Order: sequence, then C-alpha cells, then structure tokens
Amino acid sequence: MKKVLIFGAGGFIGTYLCQHLLDNGYSVTACDYHGTGKDFFAKKGVPYFDVDIAEEKDFDKLPNISFDAVVHLAATQPANVSQKAYNPKNYITVNVIGTLNILDYCLKNHCARIIYATSHRNTQGMWEQKDMIAEDDGRAIKYSGQYAMFSISETAAQDCVLHYQAEYGLRGIILRLPPVYGYGPHMEIFMNGKPIKTGFQVFIDNAMACKPLVIWGDAGKGRDIVYVKDVVDAFQKAIEQPSAKGLYNISSGHKLTLQEEAEIIAELFWGDDGKPVIENDREKPNNIDEFVYDIKKAERELGWKPKYDFRAMLIDIAKEGQDKRFSFLLDKRHKMFEDDKQETE
Repeated sequence: MKKVLIFGAGGFIGTYLCQHLLDNGYSVTACDYHGTGKDFFAKKGVPYFDVDIAEEKDFDKLPNISFDAVVHLAATQPANVSQKAYNPKNYITVNVIGTLNILDYCLKNHCARIIYATSHRNTQGMWEQKDMIAEDDGRAIKYSGQYAMFSISETAAQDCVLHYQAEYGLRGIILRLPPVYGYGPHMEIFMNGKPIKTGFQVFIDNAMACKPLVIWGDAGKGRDIVYVKDVVDAFQKAIEQPSAKGLYNISSGHKLTLQEEAEIIAELFWGDDGKPVIENDREKPNNIDEFVYDIKKAERELGWKPKYDFRAMLIDIAKEGQDKRFSFLLDKRHKMFEDDKQETE
C-alpha cells in the first residue's frame, strides 16, 4: 500500500485526488489550512493535519515517516483572492516559501518523490503565437494583470522543485494544468478581485431556464480545458511511474470552441422539450484566451491520456451534483463569497 501525503487536500483537486487514491488502495494523509475539509476526511478515516505551508514550525505537526509520494496542491491563486485581500507578498510567501518548506520536509523524511501541480499561466506570452504548446517550448510570463504575481511565484516554485531534484536527488514531477473543470469551483470565482459568475455557469443556468445562450464575439474561439477526474488519474500515473520526472502537460490536447460548448450545454441542460436557442452577438468581445497544449509527453512517459470529452464531463458533473458527496466544496465557495460581501458592506 503506497503512502501519499497531500498538501492542499481540502481544495477542489485535492478532495477528488484523495477519494481517487483511497478508491485505488492507497494510504492517504491530508494537510490543509484553517481546517479546510477536516470533517470530510474524518468521515473517510483519513489522518488530517492543519498546516500553513508558509510556517516552517507547522511541519512539526506532521509524522516523521517516508511517504512514497508527496503531492503539492497548496497555493494562493487569483480565483480565490478578493480585491481588498490582494497582496503580492502573499504569492511569494505561500507559493515560493511554502514550496521550499515542503521540499525540505521531503528531504528530511526521505520521501521518494514530490508531485507539484502548477498553472499553465506562465506560457501566456505564447498563446497567440503557437497552435500547440509543448513542454520544451519554455515560458513566456505576462508581467501585467491579475495573474502576474501568481505566474512569477509559481514559476519560481517550479524552479525550486527542479533545483532540489538536481542538487539533492529528490525526484520532482510538475504537472502543468489548464483550467480544471468539475463539480464545485466553476460557478463563481474572483476575476480581477471581484466576484463573478463564470460564463460556463451562465450557459448552464440559461439552458435550464430555457433562455437563449448568447455567445459574444467569435464563436470559433476556444481553449483547452481538462476534467478533474482525468487530472487525478494523471497524479496516480505520476506516483506509479518510476521514471517520471520533470514537466508534463495535463490537458485535453483539444480546443473546445465557444460554439461547441454552447451546443453541448444546450443539448444536455435545456429545461424543456423545445429547441434550444443559441445566439451570437458579435458586437460584444468575449475576451477569451486561446491556448492548446501538446500532451504527447504525458501519453508516452506516464501512460496517461484523458478519458472524458466535454460531453462526458458535463454528464458526470451533473451526477456528482446529484450525489452531493463533495457538497462541502460548494459550501466553502459560497462562504468565501458571503464573507467577502459582508466585509465589503
């Protein structure tokens, strides 16, 4: 039975990963901050530790055992940061210093490997220039906008993982993720520090209410997304593949256009037997970023490829909502926005 320690276990990907590993016979230990997911893990019989990764002393709470793998999902990211809470130092403190603390914990306890989940944002400068981005294309950070400090800090954290691999022999695996969809997080997010309902959720809400799905701008524009269950499968492959190391793109490898997204959502969620209505308002810009990632390296070296297309993903998300097994993810999201609203008032 492989032993896995997960930082950021109470988050969206962390919760799904914990369940996936338990279902596949792993021994899981969960870490998060402020008790996030504590009750959920207690019901699963999973040991839970309240750890602020930016505080070195907090690591003394953890068991001094050699885990087969340490998964690092803990991060400060713009989707969870309100305008009034923004502080660029937080990105460095959590995403860089926190990563170094995790790496030191791995060395101290002779853990076999660390798997670090990172955003795709540090390739932003290539999105308009390349049809498909591979791992060896390097980086192109955009130094302005809400993702700037996030990208800077995550890039530094990636380099720390690679440094500890080269200098100390700790096997480092970096999984680069585009937007990860699933039950829980893609209803409301902070955009430029302000709460918004995502376009994805607006389409679903309108379809269920039999209202037109209106696509702004060029309906042929699109981007690469991936389903959370495919992501956690990639983590398992990274844990089990002895030779895995370095950076891997974990995505669909496919551009989902706005037209495809609207058509599939309308087909699956339209609220009556009438014909769904999809409209295109080309006068309004959609401001969507286009990107697609090459996943051949993950297929070749990890033996991984996505199992869910967009249609299958939506069907499964609906089922997850009915089962309510991860309902605390939505409760947590609602509380975050309610707290922000009360503080603003």
